[in-house]
Amino acid sequence: MSRRIVYPGTFDPLTHGHEDLVRRARAIFDEVVLAVAENVNKQPFFTLDERLDMARHCLADVPGVRVTSFSGLLVDFLREQETGFVLRGLRAVSDFEYEFQLAGMNRALSPGIETVFLTPSERYMFISASMVREIARLGGDVGQFVSPLIAERFAHKLC
Repeated sequence: MSRRIVYPGTFDPLTHGHEDLVRRARAIFDEVVLAVAENVNKQPFFTLDERLDMARHCLADVPGVRVTSFSGLLVDFLREQETGFVLRGLRAVSDFEYEFQLAGMNRALSPGIETVFLTPSERYMFISASMVREIARLGGDVGQFVSPLIAERFAHKLC
């Protein structure tokens, strides 16, 4: 039986930290589904289609990774994907409380869901998509935090 894990998030944008977690999870699981949340409540910088396209481009070299979108409850999406595994990243202790609550809520909604927490490599621990967006908006160079394609897309959107 193949083991699939879903990595949900807005990925606005996909950072090197996200990529690192996907690659490391792929070493553990047969398939990683990067589930890009529509999440219009967050008012994303990039459209859903842009986020999907960028993620597919950045992860094209990783076999066993599928990029798709979802909306609604994560537990429903997990059922559709026929898995009970969720991947979440922890950069700092401050992330843990929120992620712990999410894991508990998902398990309450659908018993049997297991959340797997991974920390990114040390060189990516401080990167957050919101910080990357802020740096880009203020005219800073985001090239060390995201792929060249995503840096280029920022530059194009902000001209």
